[in-house]
Amino acid sequence: MNTAQYWIDKLNLESHIEGGSFKEIYRSELVLSQLALTAHHHGDRSAMTSIYFLLQHGDFSAFHKIASDEIWHFYDGSPLCVYEITTDGTLEKHLLGKDIENGQQPVVIIKAGSWFGSRCEEPGGFTLCGCTVAPGFDFADFELADKEALQKEFPQHEDIIRQMTRRTNAE
Repeated sequence: MNTAQYWIDKLNLESHIEGGSFKEIYRSELVLSQLALTAHHHGDRSAMTSIYFLLQHGDFSAFHKIASDEIWHFYDGSPLCVYEITTDGTLEKHLLGKDIENGQQPVVIIKAGSWFGSRCEEPGGFTLCGCTVAPGFDFADFELADKEALQKEFPQHEDIIRQMTRRTNAE
């Protein structure tokens, strides 16, 4: 089994603003006009984008949301817990991994507009996965959660929000 550092080095991964390491590996040349997209998309978008994403135990991808659906694909390492707060306030815990008999799935889909974050909960572990976004990802459609605002909106999920956010309005 390869290590996290092996993948970081071999795939030339860089630090990601939400946590973990990533590298964009594909951006479609097909561009969709703003007129064909939702009001949550702020401009024209590539039809699809894809990245490698790696998280190590002890780090997390902070709660954030985007304007497009995101498909997560498991590649190597330990299972990844992807926490999703859907637009109706339901908290879902998805297990991205290859052990289907124990509730893991090799592909997890997060719908546009959901708040989501992830972490590798296996001590000493890491997860290498891929994330595909369609219409394509753009930081103009990205919102990193504010801890206090998200806890106020979803007080029933206060604990997981506290654990998986990094900023407040004061910061």
